[in-house]
Amino acid sequence: MLPPHPSQVDSEAADDEARMEMYGGDDVREPPQLSPNKEAKQLEVSSPASPSPVTWDGPHDPANPQNWSKLRKWLLTILCAGMTINVTFASSAPSSATSRIIEQFDISDEVSYLVTSVFLLGYVFGPFIFGPGSEMFGRKPVLVVGMTSYTLFILGQIFAPNVQTLLVTRFWSGFFAVAPLTIGGGLLADIWSAKGRGPATSVFAASVFLGPVLGPLIGGYVAESKLKWNWIFWVMFIFAGASTLLMIVLLPETYAPVLLLKKAKKMRKEAKTPEIAKSIYAEHEKQDFSFGPLLHRTLYRPFQMLLLEPILVLVTIYLSIVYGVLYALFEALPVIFIERHGFTLSQNGLIFIGVGIGSTLGALTNFYFSLQYSKHVDHWKGFPPAEYRLYGAMVGGPALVIGAFWLGWTGEYSSIHWAVPAVATVVLGFAISLIFMSFLSYLIDTYLMYSASAFAANTTIRSLVAAAFPLFTVQMYTKLGINWASTLVGLIGLVMAPSPFLFYKYGAWIRERSKFAPCIDLKIAKELEEEKKQRFEGSTKEQV
Repeated sequence: MLPPHPSQVDSEAADDEARMEMYGGDDVREPPQLSPNKEAKQLEVSSPASPSPVTWDGPHDPANPQNWSKLRKWLLTILCAGMTINVTFASSAPSSATSRIIEQFDISDEVSYLVTSVFLLGYVFGPFIFGPGSEMFGRKPVLVVGMTSYTLFILGQIFAPNVQTLLVTRFWSGFFAVAPLTIGGGLLADIWSAKGRGPATSVFAASVFLGPVLGPLIGGYVAESKLKWNWIFWVMFIFAGASTLLMIVLLPETYAPVLLLKKAKKMRKEAKTPEIAKSIYAEHEKQDFSFGPLLHRTLYRPFQMLLLEPILVLVTIYLSIVYGVLYALFEALPVIFIERHGFTLSQNGLIFIGVGIGSTLGALTNFYFSLQYSKHVDHWKGFPPAEYRLYGAMVGGPALVIGAFWLGWTGEYSSIHWAVPAVATVVLGFAISLIFMSFLSYLIDTYLMYSASAFAANTTIRSLVAAAFPLFTVQMYTKLGINWASTLVGLIGLVMAPSPFLFYKYGAWIRERSKFAPCIDLKIAKELEEEKKQRFEGSTKEQV
């Protein structure tokens, strides 16, 4: 008996999964809805008469990163998370040494806030270089350049003779530091299938919060010690150097198109005749990496999506506010615990342990939701509805509102024991990490092979917002009071909290009208409904 012929939906699902594995969310093709003629031409070019590009040696080829052992995949995930902790640690570590920097360079408080803000401003521009760079040259070369340059620019901060040099080197350090943040999601997509990607994404997303939390914790003790003002930057340099060396030694190339290009070059060298060698090529060699198309994919497409995609717009607004709140805490907590409760710098740094505990609890909760999501993968042929990723945000949204009000109204009064607002930081860390992980996973599952462009737009906007928050946080908490400033944050969170519930109900309807969302799950749902209908009709006929 012949096996059943795969349906059109099965073929589309297999194609989308292959494109996702190949390009890690950064597909070089345009969506069919935006360029139907171009798609038709591409299909004509790859007709059976023309030679096929080099591919993997079957579904179990050990050279394919998707087939690497689980142990190796988890080691690479931890390495990727470690780099992320390192570069985000560098964003917040100097915030605890603000008084020492003010004293060293004789600057105002407002100028000192720029030490954090300009670093985050570097995060805004870096993705437009490192995204296309990893697409052209692979993940590892770009990470080597990014991490090495970021580390070397820390030396400029250590030996800065004036505040101008410090701020310029902070900007460039942030510009290069964003490389693992930009490439990390793609690297995980290179090695993990949809079924295993959830837990790995949880670990990676948790590292985005653990880094900024460790900054004030370690920085507070260094700033309070008898060491010179620049020793916090020495700590950053040693940590960055160790992370960079580990990455250079342990990280292999994971980007499938580049690996297949290397395979094609090797096969051409080993070919018996020049004619055979000419017929061997990798798909990567046929891509148009000239300035115009590359600019279109890496700069135009993210902002085109931001204009056309309501899901991306709302998620970006929400995540920008949440990311801003995280960086606002570095300026707000000293107002609460140093000014109201008389803490020292190092004691204030310990309060950030609460945010770290909350972030870890958020990651564990998201891990549980990911396990529930995995149960749906087989039924939905590898593409469950993206809305199944929103449970974390449904919990995190209300928790953010509770945490903001709790911190504000208990932190305002010195008569209330310091432990009460300190526990609120656990709730805030829990909420921030859950909202982040849930919505980032939602963007991946919504846009699949175009998720890298969605991430680029999201990273740019949220980094801009996060860079702005430290500039006005102290003034806001001083003039409005801790209670009313936190109330303002809580009310903004309250406005945004219904969004995951609304997406859960109407997300499929919005995605169906999207130009970038493949919506394979909606096609599978129709097919499953049709199969159910046929089975019902068949059983009815048997009964008759």
